[in-house]
Amino acid sequence: MSGGVVLTVSLLYLGLLFAIAQVVDLQAAKGRPLTRNPYIYTLSIAAYCTSWTFYGSVGLAATRGLDFLPIYLGPTLVFILWSVIWIKIVRICKVHRITSIADFIASRYGKQARLGGLVTVIAVVGTTPYISLQLKSIATSFRILVSSSEQALLHAPSEPIFFIDTTLVVALALALFAILFGTRHIDASEHHEGLVAAIAFESVVKLVTFLAVGFFVTFGLFNGFGDLFSTAADKGLNNLFTVSKDHDYSLWMTMTVLSMAAIICLPRQFYMTAVENPDESFLRKATWLFPLYLLVINIFVLPIALAGRLSFDGISADADMFMLTVPLFHDQAILALVAFVGGLSAATSMVIVASIALSTMVCNDLIMPLLLRWRWLNISKNDDLTGLLLTIRRVSILLILILGYIYYLIASESYSLVTIGLVSFAAAAQFAPSIIGGIFWKGASYRGAVTGLALGFLVWLYTLLLPSFAQSGWLPLSFIEEGPYGLEFLKPYALFGMEGFDRLTHALFWSMFANIGAYWMVSLLSHQTAIERIQGTLFVDVFGHTDDERDSRYWRGSATVADLQQLVGRFVGVQRVALAFSDFAAERDINLRKSQSADAALLDFAEKMLAGAIGSATARVMVGSVVKGEIVGLDEVYRILDETSQVIEYSHRLEQKSAELERATAQLRNANERLKELDSLKDHFLSMVSHELRTPLTSLRAFGEILIDNPEVSPEERERFLNVIIKESSRLTRLIDQLLDLARMEAGQMDWSLDTVDMDGTLKEAMATLAGLIKESEVDVAIVIPNDLPKVRADRDQLIQVIINLVSNAIKFCDKAKGHIDVAVTSGDDVLEVSVADNGKGIPVNMLEKIFEKFHQSIDRDEDKPQGSGLGLAICREIVTFLGGKIWVTNRKDGGAVFTFTVPRADRLDVRISAE
Repeated sequence: MSGGVVLTVSLLYLGLLFAIAQVVDLQAAKGRPLTRNPYIYTLSIAAYCTSWTFYGSVGLAATRGLDFLPIYLGPTLVFILWSVIWIKIVRICKVHRITSIADFIASRYGKQARLGGLVTVIAVVGTTPYISLQLKSIATSFRILVSSSEQALLHAPSEPIFFIDTTLVVALALALFAILFGTRHIDASEHHEGLVAAIAFESVVKLVTFLAVGFFVTFGLFNGFGDLFSTAADKGLNNLFTVSKDHDYSLWMTMTVLSMAAIICLPRQFYMTAVENPDESFLRKATWLFPLYLLVINIFVLPIALAGRLSFDGISADADMFMLTVPLFHDQAILALVAFVGGLSAATSMVIVASIALSTMVCNDLIMPLLLRWRWLNISKNDDLTGLLLTIRRVSILLILILGYIYYLIASESYSLVTIGLVSFAAAAQFAPSIIGGIFWKGASYRGAVTGLALGFLVWLYTLLLPSFAQSGWLPLSFIEEGPYGLEFLKPYALFGMEGFDRLTHALFWSMFANIGAYWMVSLLSHQTAIERIQGTLFVDVFGHTDDERDSRYWRGSATVADLQQLVGRFVGVQRVALAFSDFAAERDINLRKSQSADAALLDFAEKMLAGAIGSATARVMVGSVVKGEIVGLDEVYRILDETSQVIEYSHRLEQKSAELERATAQLRNANERLKELDSLKDHFLSMVSHELRTPLTSLRAFGEILIDNPEVSPEERERFLNVIIKESSRLTRLIDQLLDLARMEAGQMDWSLDTVDMDGTLKEAMATLAGLIKESEVDVAIVIPNDLPKVRADRDQLIQVIINLVSNAIKFCDKAKGHIDVAVTSGDDVLEVSVADNGKGIPVNMLEKIFEKFHQSIDRDEDKPQGSGLGLAICREIVTFLGGKIWVTNRKDGGAVFTFTVPRADRLDVRISAE
């Protein structure tokens, strides 16, 4: 195919992307954003599917079968099962105007510029192999497409364009395109509507082209999946159908873990998913739409790989390029050109987003902090720094692409596309402990994060990146085979003698061991500064501090509105800042005068606005320069914050003591209320007892006086009066006996006579005593006593008193019209259980627990005063408890109360005591 045709199609496609971005940006400027929907947002996240997916997955499937799946299984698991991570990260980015992954980590750990710089260096070095992967795929696919010979299809020789290396031309073109796309806005935290639209369009293009080649292979060359797989099996390719042909799943686990970390930690994924997220609710759709996209784009990976193996059977061919070479092999040049556009789309989307994200990090977290430290440059005095910021970002994009090209020249020819991609994944995974730990663990410190990142990065560098240089001839091969200076325990692929693992698993283990171990240990051993504690709380509890504006009030001194507005205007633009400050005042219904002092809310607003342009760490320093009149050392600010935090901590301790005092006061108040209640009950009880004592005494005196004053009373009347005197005397005696018995029981002075007692005879004797009362009250009593009841260990007289008290109570409170009482005895393993049930109205619920207390009395619901002394049940409880049993009461569903008590069986008592 003509090189001019391929080049023209490529330029037209890139021009179409630019046109889409331009139109969408213009519509957004008019207040009509076209990309604010979850489907566009999800498609933009699909920048994850790069030329690695488009070409490399097919190449991996052609050699190792289904081993390509973990690369997509990891992101699927994160979005479906662990979407809370993204929800929390997105909220934090919105609240703090985060611009990049470096800004996120630096902001979490005390807004430290050094940490942001370290993250930037790791991101640039780690992403460089990935960018070289895209350059390699574009250059290689271009060479294949413009070459017509069979040898060219198999090996894709390098041919210059206009005497310049094809890959360099591609790198420069993508750099120019990324500059046009990504540096039109100074505020990196703003939504780039045009960029998102272009990336979403590219996701559609690469999906459609991939499916086009897949349908051609599956239904054009073969009669469907069944025919294709059976043909491959006949040719001995059935080993590609298995999950792991070596039955070693360590690589599967490693690739799954790496891809889970990559979907969060790759700078471009963090940028598209978190920074460019327009609405948190869109994540709900993305949790199933993005995994669905990954599923669809991978349906034809294995069929295309099998078709390539079958087409080039017995011939050495580049499996990574089967997407192009298979259609060309079968004379489908137009389809190959379509596939080339899809691969170009996959590569450009990654390069554009990655270069924009990295250039923002280089500008905000590397260059600007250095320039601000060089006081002789006097940058802070410049009226307008927006041009400088844009220039730094544009130059950074160019240098990043050139770095990718240099890595391509040095090392990429020695590796497949998938291997290069996994090297970058392992680098990005170093951010995972700092990010995941930072949003869930308040105790994680700056020193822990910087130590963990540094050690993990060094191990990655030693075990993965440097060996790639050795295999390419830039370092001696003995570095891999023998270790540096012949030290075998330092061999990069068998560090400290750890052998038997693949290179990726080996590197991931050691780098994560160093990273997580240092992050955890140093965080536990180091002291957090106040700003670290504040940021840790704001990040971990982000949903409870969304509107928190406390952070800015810790600045010492004051700043005028004019000074603050001038500062932000230097970096963001004067007109834009003036409009933003006006909107701020309008929202709060205040009037901002240029000479007035800026309050905490305005300081916070200005700092976050600056953070969108230059990053959170640099923004904090710049706000400090206005507040104090000079660039403030962060250590000084942190000292002030520490002093304030000590006051806050002391205040918290006072609050804690106050809370304890309140709890103690509440307990005392409850105890006092209980004492008042008991005192009231005691007074009521004494009043009732006095009344009960006075009643029989009055009767005794009255009838005695009648007999003395009237000697002529007839014998019949005299006998009746004497019977009343005897009856009232007995009543008085019982009341006094009850009081005395209860006092002796509580004092432990009762004379108990414990013996083996026959429950059958005891119950019958008690019921015989009550026969007159039962007859007089016209109550029907049913007694159920099983045969051969075991004997109990008890005091017979006291046991009779319990039964009499319970049955007489039941007689008082059963139904007045048709009273019925059920008395039953049942035998348990260790006790006999006696129940007395009446058919009255039951006991009020609030009285069920208090009915056995001596100052409480059950009151009939139809009466307004107690019936009895209120001592009978208290005496029953004392007796039953002494005998080793329990007593309780419940209400029947159909009305009435059931009093139940237990008494230990004599034949089981010794067994129970020995068991105890």
